[in-house]
Amino acid sequence: MRPHEVLVLKPDLISSSHNNENLKNSEQNNKLPFFKGMKIKFSMKKIIYIVSVLSLIFTTSCTKDFEDINTNPNAPSSVQPSLLLRQVIYDFGENMSYEGFVAGDLLAQHRTALDFNLFDRHALKSPQLGGNPWPIFYTNLRDNEIILNQARTTETFAVYEGPALILKAYMAAGLTGLFGDVPYFEAFNGINGTVTPAYDLQEEIYLNENGILDNLDKGIAAIEAYTDVIPLEGDILFNGNLDAWIKFANALKIKHLVRISDKIDVSNDLQSLFDEGNYITSNSENAIFNFTNTDPNSFRLAQLRIGDFNNFVLSETMETILVGLNDTRLSSLFRPFSNSTANEFNGLLNGIDASSTSIALANYSLASTAFREDTSTLDANFITAWEVQFALAEAAAKGIINADAQTLYNSGVTLAFEYWNTALPADYLSGPAAYDAIGANPMEQILTQKWIANVINGYEGWIEYRRTGFPQLQTISASLNNDLIPIRMPYPAEEAALNFENYSVAATATDNNSINVPVWWNE
Repeated sequence: MRPHEVLVLKPDLISSSHNNENLKNSEQNNKLPFFKGMKIKFSMKKIIYIVSVLSLIFTTSCTKDFEDINTNPNAPSSVQPSLLLRQVIYDFGENMSYEGFVAGDLLAQHRTALDFNLFDRHALKSPQLGGNPWPIFYTNLRDNEIILNQARTTETFAVYEGPALILKAYMAAGLTGLFGDVPYFEAFNGINGTVTPAYDLQEEIYLNENGILDNLDKGIAAIEAYTDVIPLEGDILFNGNLDAWIKFANALKIKHLVRISDKIDVSNDLQSLFDEGNYITSNSENAIFNFTNTDPNSFRLAQLRIGDFNNFVLSETMETILVGLNDTRLSSLFRPFSNSTANEFNGLLNGIDASSTSIALANYSLASTAFREDTSTLDANFITAWEVQFALAEAAAKGIINADAQTLYNSGVTLAFEYWNTALPADYLSGPAAYDAIGANPMEQILTQKWIANVINGYEGWIEYRRTGFPQLQTISASLNNDLIPIRMPYPAEEAALNFENYSVAATATDNNSINVPVWWNE
C-alpha cells in the first residue's frame, strides 16, 4: 500500500484462521467486495501489523472524546419529573386494575376463573394470568423516588415534592397491606442505595418517621408551603390541582387510620379529619383516571384475546350477595349467561379443579361490557368518595368518631351506585340494604357495600375481608390451602434468589413465607 492509503478491515472478518490464501480466495469469490480492484500482496505479519497500528490510532483518537462521541443527544441522562409522574400514575393504575380483575377479584370472590386457576384455588405462589404485584409496586416506588429526589434537589421541581410523598405513602400502604413486612426504608434508591434492602416491620412502615402516615403529613405540608408559580405537570389524577392532592392525602389518612384502628388509638386524628371535612367527598373529586375505548389506554382485558376475558365469570359469592340485596349493580357489573332464557345471571363457586371439572361457559355470567367493549366507563381507582364515606361510617359505628353512621353509610351507597353508573333504586335503602335493618349487623352492612363497590380495585376487597371478616366468603371448591382463605400474599421466589439473607429473616417470621400468617394490623 502507498503512504496515506487507508485500508479498513471489517472486525467480523478478521480472525486468526485467515491467511493469504483465505484472503485471495475471498477476493476471487467476492466475499470481500471492498477489496475489489485492489492488489492484495502482503503477508500475515503485515496484516497483523496494519491491524495493530489501526487499533492504536482508533484507540488514541477515540479515547480523547469518548464521552462526547458516545453520548446520545436524543437520550437524556435524566427524565423530567412531569414525564415520570405521568408514567408512575398510569403504570401503577393500569397494572393494578388488571391485577384487580384477574387476581384481586378471585381472592375477594367477586369473580372466579374457569381455567389457569391455581391462584383461584389459593396456590398463591403459582401466579398465572395475574397474581404477582410485587414488581409493580417496586418499579413505581423506585421511579417515584426519583421524582422525590429531583423535587428536593432542583428548585424548579419543588412542586413535585408533595405529590411524590403522597404517592409514596399510597403505594407503600398497598404493598405492605398485601405482604406485611417488606423492604422499605432502604429500598427504592437504585444505584444510591443497597440492592439487598432489609425487610421492615409493617408497624414501623406505618408509624415511623418517613413512613406512611408521616409522608402523608409531610406531603400536605410541602404543598401548603409551596409558593412558586411553576405548575405541576404530568398529573393525570388532578390536572395539577394541588388542593385536590391535599384532599387525596387526607382521604388516605382516613382510610389508613381506620385500617390500623385495632392496633392504636386513632380517634383524635380521625375526629379532626372528619370535622375539618377537607377530604374527597364527591365522585367529581375522586383520585382516578379514565380508561378509553382505544389502545393504548383502554382497559387491558379489552386488548387481550377473547379467551382470556372469557376465563373469568361471576362468582357464586357475588351473585348470592347482590341477589339477596336486590342490587341492580348486578347487570352493570356482569351480563346474563348465554343459555339464560330471561336474562338471568349465574355464578360459579370459586376454585374449581379445572383438570377434573367440565364447565360450559354459556351457563355462567361474564363481566359486563364496561370491562371489554366499552371501557371508557371504567376507571383506574386510587381512592374514591364512597370508600372514604364507608371508612367514616365504620369509625362512627365503632364509636371511634362522633358522627352518624347511618348517614355516612347511606351517602357511601349512593356514591357507589353513581360511581358504577347505576341508578339507585328508590327502595334500595329501605329494603334489604337498609342500615341496621332487622337482624342485620351494621358493620357487616358497611363492609359488604364497600366490598361490592371495590370490584377490580386492586386487592382492596380481599384486604378488607381479611381485616374485618366481612362479607362472609365461601369455602372454595377445590382448595390447595386446606380450605383456608389466605390472609397475606407470599414473597415472590426472586426475593429468595436475589435478597436471600434478608428474605430468610422475613420468611422465618411468617412461618416459611406462609399465606396463613396475619400481617401486623390484622394480628
